[in-house]
Amino acid sequence: MNILLIGSGGREHAMARKISESSLCDQLYIAPGNAGTALCGKNISLDPMDFQGIGQFVYDHAVGMVVVGPEAPLVKGLRDHFAHDERLQGVRFVGPDARGAMLEGSKAFAKAFMERQRIPTASYRAFTKDDFEEAVAFLDALAPPYVLKADGLAAGKGVVICDTKIEATETLQGMLLHDRFGQASHTVVIEEYLKGVEMSVFVLTDGKSYRLLPSAKDYKRIGEGDTGANTGGMGAVSPVPFAGKELMQRIEERIIKPTIQGIKEEEMVYCGFLFFGLMIRGDDPYVIEYNVRLGDPEAEVILPRIDSDLTELLQAACDGDLDAAKLKLSPDYALCVVLASGGYPNTFDKGFEIRGLEQVSDSLLYYAGMKSVDEKLLTNGGRVMAVCGRGNTLKKAREQAYRDLRLIDYKGKYYRRDIGQDLLRHI
Repeated sequence: MNILLIGSGGREHAMARKISESSLCDQLYIAPGNAGTALCGKNISLDPMDFQGIGQFVYDHAVGMVVVGPEAPLVKGLRDHFAHDERLQGVRFVGPDARGAMLEGSKAFAKAFMERQRIPTASYRAFTKDDFEEAVAFLDALAPPYVLKADGLAAGKGVVICDTKIEATETLQGMLLHDRFGQASHTVVIEEYLKGVEMSVFVLTDGKSYRLLPSAKDYKRIGEGDTGANTGGMGAVSPVPFAGKELMQRIEERIIKPTIQGIKEEEMVYCGFLFFGLMIRGDDPYVIEYNVRLGDPEAEVILPRIDSDLTELLQAACDGDLDAAKLKLSPDYALCVVLASGGYPNTFDKGFEIRGLEQVSDSLLYYAGMKSVDEKLLTNGGRVMAVCGRGNTLKKAREQAYRDLRLIDYKGKYYRRDIGQDLLRHI
């Protein structure tokens, strides 16, 4: 079977490596891909938002399965485009339709869905710029800190936590009145701050059944000790040491099963990954957000722990046979650290040569913001790559990742030195 993977980040490199290992995969294409995915298949110069071009490529190259990595094409309706093109209706498609993708595409939609399905989440209200004064008044009903979320897609950076009402009011002005996040913040969700410990849970679903994938914890802030601006993610760990059997049972019963049931009841077409961003407060899990795809950099620690054939699992989900699919997970830990460009997530320079990759023999390397020019690898983005260490203990996985990332060098190299450190006390 020929397979087309859509995307260009570290997540897609991790997915490409896993998909290409399958005996079911004859030819893997990646659109547009990166220097890492080129090692796993053939990169295709296609814009993920060029639906006509993607459809024509799938038809011309007898692609049997399309796997979508990032959220934007799903929110814009790529699956729906395939459903309406008679030539493409027999192609297996991993990713939800536009309505299902609204679980990530609109924070307000997701919160309303959780309310309807009685899924535990923080209390909230949604506001537009016409409701600005009402939004400011609503802050008085909450205790600080205040959580403000751009309703739409903002590349993982649309959540702002404010310690004071003055700061929250100024942030609201920027989001609602001055388009801080563009169209994404034309609506803003203000919600109760939940104090606890964050973790992420992932499932693969066919819209009626699901398979629970490895749990993970990611680190969003740029600075050590979880300080500074939000980023797309500076590192991740899997599994989560504090997520024991009882907590995972509560998460399944209170959150995952009602979500899958709600997807079925509300007639969303959903075949693909579903990410639950959770806050654990005491012994109780709450949903912070849904994502309708694998996280990045969580994919870089989740996928190495799946011992089963990922392509077989994806095919089973597309065919509605997920109930019968086998999923085998490794008991080992995986920890990845993201190497970023100096200045990220704000302005940064790129085009610097990356050296030392050939010296890394133990950790997995996942390329992201990199490009190949004249047989040299150059930085080409904010998050340059992820270094993933593995071991039978968290300490060993962490030591491996940090040992190997020091072998890699480029001008402006930046990384957090505390990924996974907070979890060692749970071991």
